Order: sequence, then C-alpha cells, then structure tokens
Amino acid sequence: MIIWSSGPALTRLWCLHKPCSSLGGCTADTLRGALSRAVSGLSPPAELLQPSTLSPAPALDPCSRARPDSDQVSEPAPITEVLSFKMGRRPAKCYRYCKNKPYPKSRYVRSCPDSKIRIFDLGRKKANVDDFPFCAHLVSNEKEQLSSEALEAARITCNKYVTKTSGKDSFHLRVRAHPFHIVRINKMLSCAGADRLQTGMRGAWGKPYGSVARVNIGQILLSVRCKDNNKAVVMEALRRAQYKFPGQQKIIVSKKWGFTDLSRADYTKLRGEGRIRLDGAYVQFHKAAGPVLTNLSRGAPSLVVEPTEA
Repeated sequence: MIIWSSGPALTRLWCLHKPCSSLGGCTADTLRGALSRAVSGLSPPAELLQPSTLSPAPALDPCSRARPDSDQVSEPAPITEVLSFKMGRRPAKCYRYCKNKPYPKSRYVRSCPDSKIRIFDLGRKKANVDDFPFCAHLVSNEKEQLSSEALEAARITCNKYVTKTSGKDSFHLRVRAHPFHIVRINKMLSCAGADRLQTGMRGAWGKPYGSVARVNIGQILLSVRCKDNNKAVVMEALRRAQYKFPGQQKIIVSKKWGFTDLSRADYTKLRGEGRIRLDGAYVQFHKAAGPVLTNLSRGAPSLVVEPTEA
C-alpha cells in the first residue's frame, strides 16, 4: 500500500507492507481520503500520523524491498529535482512523399537546422583505381524523401560492419544522396487555452524543421568499392544498411571497374594500351593533341600510322 504524505519541504513516498486492519483502526475510507488529500497538496489526516499507525524505519537502500511477512518498512530516497524531457522529432513518415517543389536553402530560406549527415566519403578514399576493382551499389526502388537521419544511420551501419570485418583500409564508401530539401513544421499548442492563442490553419506555412533527400527510382544511395576478395563483406554491409531506409531498395553489383564508367574489359584494354591515366578514384583519357613523340611514347595504337604498299 502506498501513501503520499506531504512534508515541510518536499513530498515523500511511504511504502507500508501491512494490511489495513493492522493500522490502528484505520479503515479503507480513511486511507482513500488520505490519498485524495495528498493529491490535492493537503496534509494527511491526524489518525495516519499517529506513532502507532505510521512509523517509518531508518533509511534503507531505495532498491531494497521488504518481505510481506516482516514488519520492516523501507523508505525510498526522496525526489529532490525534477527532470525536464525534450520531445522527440516528428516521424519521418510525415515527410515521405515528394509532393511539392524542392525547397532548398537559399536567400529565401536563410535559417534551417544542420543536416545530421556531414561525412559522405569514408574509408580509404585516396586509393587508386587499380586497388579497388569491385563495386556495388544500393539503389532506391521508390520515389520518396529520405531524411538525413536515415542517411547517417545507413552510413554508420555500413562503415562499422566493413571496418570490423575486413579493416578500415579495405574499402571506399561514398554516400550518393544529399539532403538538400528543407521540410517545415507548423507547431500547434497543446496547453490549456490553446484555442484562444493559436490561429489553426491560418498562416500555416511552418518553420524549417529538418532536411531530406529527394530520390527517384533507380537512383544510387550508397556505393562501395573494394577488392574482389571482399565482395561478400560489402554485400552484407549494404544489406544491413538497407534496413535503415524506408521503402524498397536493391543491391546491384556493378559491371564497371570501381567508380569509373569503363567496363572491366575496356579498362583492362585501355590501361594496357596506355590511353588512360589514373585520377584518384577515376581515370582521365589521353587526348591525341600534342607532340607526336609524346603520344607515341604512350603506346597508343590509334596514333601509329601503319605503312601502306604503293
């Protein structure tokens, strides 16, 4: 049985493990009235404050519980402060569909909250094209809006699994979707007398609340390049990151060499002919313009003129 009794400076909770018949003649109506008075902020009745009725034991551990068959009374620690809680953000399902025009940050939208995702490239970013030939993509299968929180959660999940399994220098992860669209919220008051203060749907444009990425069907969300022997690890990492997004996604193994636009056969051929040069995660094509000797030194067969018979 629990009784709230108001003290001089704070409110304490009394836990009594005795039946109502053993409280010195106190009836259920008396205890019910004491509870109602405690809720109203009043002091308990005099019959409950008698030493024979209510005599708390010395302070014990708040986590300890007395047995029902014992006369020991445990008094929990008093509450000396009030905790303030911050409300959670609105669910992202409220901003799932691409209904209106894009609303990015501009001179018309000057103040907006920062995006949750701030890192879009991680892993071994400076690896050459030759180091990571395998590439896999996580592709969206719906036209929707993805919050920056979802992108950050997927990035963390994919990075953590690959780093733990094969090492931090065994891959290069790139987030391909960017949350540029700003969503708004029209906050409503929920206190007493709110109907006299708020204006309802009059002027319901709302204030900037968060950022989302507008994606289409077939758009790449995540791309990972690595060595061929780490294919299974990357596929599992993308599968786990897939659960951080709403809607449907597909994991597609690229036929290209890494992040380049060349297929594996074309890359191997052009690389052997010396017609491309490495440029970080991509390649650049050698142009035919320039000194003839320079082009011939690269070994480009298209620049070599075969002699013809007269």
